[in-house]
Order: sequence, then C-alpha cells, then structure tokens
Amino acid sequence: MGVEVEKAEIDSGHARLHELGYKQELNRNLSFNIVGQWAVTASVDFSLAQLVQVIILLSTGGLNGGGYQGSKYVVIALHGGILLLHAILNSLPISWLSFFGQLAAAWNVLGVFLLMILIPMVATERASAKFVFTNFNTDNGDGINNNLYIFVLGLLMSQYTLTGYDASAHMTEETKNADKNGPKGIVSAIGISVLAGWAYILGITFAVTDIPHLLNKNNDSGGYAIAQIFYDAFKSRYGSGTGGIVCLGIIAVAVFFCGMSSLTSNSRMAYAFSRDGAMPYSSFWHKVNKQEVPLNAVWMSAFIAFCMALTSLGSLVAFQAMTSIATIGLYIAYALPILFRVTLARKSFTPGPFNLGNYGLVVGWVAIFWVALISVLFSLPVAYPITDQTLNYTPVAVGGLLILVVSSWIFSARHWFKGPITNIGNSSEEA
Repeated sequence: MGVEVEKAEIDSGHARLHELGYKQELNRNLSFNIVGQWAVTASVDFSLAQLVQVIILLSTGGLNGGGYQGSKYVVIALHGGILLLHAILNSLPISWLSFFGQLAAAWNVLGVFLLMILIPMVATERASAKFVFTNFNTDNGDGINNNLYIFVLGLLMSQYTLTGYDASAHMTEETKNADKNGPKGIVSAIGISVLAGWAYILGITFAVTDIPHLLNKNNDSGGYAIAQIFYDAFKSRYGSGTGGIVCLGIIAVAVFFCGMSSLTSNSRMAYAFSRDGAMPYSSFWHKVNKQEVPLNAVWMSAFIAFCMALTSLGSLVAFQAMTSIATIGLYIAYALPILFRVTLARKSFTPGPFNLGNYGLVVGWVAIFWVALISVLFSLPVAYPITDQTLNYTPVAVGGLLILVVSSWIFSARHWFKGPITNIGNSSEEA
C-alpha cells in the first residue's frame, strides 16, 4: 500500500495535474512504465485467450471426454481477436469508455461475491481452515519445498494483480478535478482490489482439496487449476460441470474488461509520450480525432501487445520472461518518481489536495525499500534443477530493457528531449 498511496500523493501534488494533463514527468522514467503497460495488456489478453480455450475444451467434453483442445496457434489467434475487440472499443468516445468502466466495476464486484459464496457452497468436499491458512504445496514437482521460498514466489501474483492503478493519472486530461479524483481512483482501486481479491481467493481456496489433481495436465481442463476447481465442484454435486463453465464465463468477462482498461491506459500513455516528442514518429502517434481519442496510439498499443505474445509460439518461458516486465518493470517505474520525491524534490515538492503530511517521506522510503526487495525476490529461480526451460529470465528481460533505455538516453534522447509539454489553457476540453 505504501507504493500506491505515495504514488497518489505525487500525482495529486504534481503541479495541478488536472490542468497540465497527463503530467507524469517523474513517472516517465527509462520507459519502464509504457513497456510494462504493453506487457500487462499482452499478458492479460493472452491469459483470457487461454481461458477461452479451456472453456471451449470443457464445453466440448473435457480432455478426457474427447473435447477440443486448441493448439498454440489457436490461442494466439484468440489473443489477436480479443485485442482487435479491445482496440475497437477504445476507439469509441470517452463517454462510452466511462460507461464500460462502470459496467466493469459492477461486474467485478458482483462476480467476486457470487463466486466466493457459490463455489464453496456447491463443492461437496471442503478444505479445513488449517489447510487454507497453513498449508504449503511442497509437493509441487518444481523442486521447491521450502515454505519461505514458496511464500516469496507466491508474492509475484499478488504484485502482478496490484499494478495498473496509476491508470487514473493517465486519464487526467479527460477527468474533472483530476488532482482530487486521480488520487481517489488510485487509492480506491487498491483498497477494493485487496479486499475483494482476498475474499475471492479465500472462498475459492476452501474448495481446494486435491492440489496434485488440479495441476495434473491429464485432467479435464488440461491442468488449468481454477477451471478444474469450478468444474469439479459442480460435477461432484450435480453430475455435470456446466455450472462451473458458466462461472468461468463470469471470470472471462471480468478479464475482458481488465484488458480493455489496460489498453486504454496504454494508449493514453503512448499519446503523452509522443506528444512530448519522446517516441519515434511522435507527430503521428499523438494525433487525436474529433472526440479527442488518440486512435493511432490505441491501435499501435494493440499491435505491440500482439507482437509481444508472438514469443509464446516459440517458448512459453520466453513469453513469461518478457511479461515479467509487467510486474517488476512497472514497480520500478512507480518507485523512481517516489525516489525523486524523497531525495531531489524533498524540499521543492508542493503537496496537492491528497497528501500524507509528515508521513510522506517515511512512506516513500518504505515503498522504495519494498520495490527493491521484490525486484530481487522475483528474479530468483522458480524451479529446480535450473535448465534452459526453468531458468528465470526476468533479470535478463528487465536488465536488457534497462541497458537499452539508459543507452538511448545517454547517446540520443538527452540531446533533444526537452521535457513534457503542458496543456494549460486546454482545460475546457476536459471530459
């Protein structure tokens, strides 16, 4: 939470963000944010494509019942189709995106509460509280049997979930009273995600009794654990897993909305970068249509997300390494402006309506320490013995990006980049 609230304070106090529009000078550090955002969109929509493929598999009889299991080419085709739909939706006026955003919020909240109650109730076998809160899956087949190590690796998914909350800042030029509503959006997004996510995971976990079965590649879902949980719960009680497939559909719609919002954030950040001349062919990418929608940036972001997923055709390990930037890269992007806030701008920073007062510096240093810690932890091996198929390529992916952007700055960008362009005087166009 320290990273999120400090980020909200910076966005609130950053030179009246609602007038400057997209003003995230400190956040545009080393291109980690925009590349991380593209990686998020790629991973979200790719995971949705995989989920759709599993839904099709279960709907046609399951792996053991002659069901249709799509190849990796089918999954990438689904991924492309989903990105196409997201790009079309993000080409609509901001009023439509606002409507879909509200619909997504309602769907997520209602869906979470429905599933967290329904699945444990339907399941004929339930795990004990001791199992849910104390069991570590040491018999995981990955050569990792240390409880602390398993806990550390488990943090990755929680950190991945808690990314993208800065989308409120990316939409400032289309938001009224952004210096107040932007930080509110960040803090409320994290608060709701933590509470709803915890409740959802807790409810689903009580329906887990046989972990090896859920992860078995030969079960009906092909080893897709969450799908197998839902499918088994309904099949054990009603003799049919149809109800579980419907529940997977609820999740699929929620993930679809997530990918849509992610592309919205990507395109606005790409627009801001190009408007400031920080991207190749910036004059083309920062154009907007009559509805003030950056269409070129929208379709570019969708295309890049699709290209990122193409690495999965060669190796899922390579794809996972690339999308690791979605977590570590984004958190580095969040931490750098915080670092500047508590060091270089310690005395010059002007707080906005949302501020932490005297606790700002303390929270800032805690946030920096946390990001440094998880950057190391998430670079640790995730399976033993270490081979070319189990090596954690995260340090390579993040380190490669770091070298690339620092070199670009030293040899080129520092000579021509003059800093973000303000939009003072255009506030009348706020949506």
